[in-house]
Amino acid sequence: GEGLQHQDGHSHILFSAVPNCVSYDPSFSYELALIVQDGLRRMISQQEDVYYYITIMNEAFIHPGLADAADPQAREGVLKGLYLLSQGESRKHRVQLLGSGTILREVIEAAQLLAAHWDVAADVWRATSFNELRRDGLECERWSLLHPGEPRRVSYVESRLGERQGPIVASTDHMKAFADQIRAFLPKGRTYRVLGTDGFGRSDSRQKLRYHFEVDRHWVAVSALKALADDGEIPRSVVGEAMRRYGIDPGKPSPLAV
Repeated sequence: GEGLQHQDGHSHILFSAVPNCVSYDPSFSYELALIVQDGLRRMISQQEDVYYYITIMNEAFIHPGLADAADPQAREGVLKGLYLLSQGESRKHRVQLLGSGTILREVIEAAQLLAAHWDVAADVWRATSFNELRRDGLECERWSLLHPGEPRRVSYVESRLGERQGPIVASTDHMKAFADQIRAFLPKGRTYRVLGTDGFGRSDSRQKLRYHFEVDRHWVAVSALKALADDGEIPRSVVGEAMRRYGIDPGKPSPLAV
């Protein structure tokens, strides 16, 4: 699977319904190495009845080294489905940006646009598996149901994002339903916006497809600003100003309809 350019916006959603399939959408080679290592441990060494589905891409870009995941919490997060990649410098406003697969690179660029143009700090998170995050959330809910006398068990995604301020925006190469799976397990009361590639599959350049499906850096930045406006943090006029600056046409046809 390779997201929008190969008309695969749905495979991770399909595999979310397979109980013994462990699925990941990594961005970097060190993530892939850690996932494969864990798969070998579980499937061969421990003889667990599971198998792995991993979507990797052929877009050429420089990958960080394994040393960038030296933090044990980052290594744990790769396998659990979420870890903090970078923290935005202190600014007037703050958002949390989640990126999956190659769209992570657009998220990183969007964070830079938000800081440079709108005085918004963005913490960038790697979401390696929304499916695993959902399963963890479901298990936490089930445990809490069966143990009413005990403190509520907090999901992994809530424990990580609950430490951070601002609305949350998730962006992937897949259908919005993929990232929307974790909505119920996020910190209560937090605005959550999802960008995805719902619509008919197409063939074109990555740049044009990402604009068409509204998942490129400009759409990520505008979505983050809209979330801040919805939270009353910034004037709504800022969103329109950003759309004009980045050339986003409000009359553009919806990718769901064309």
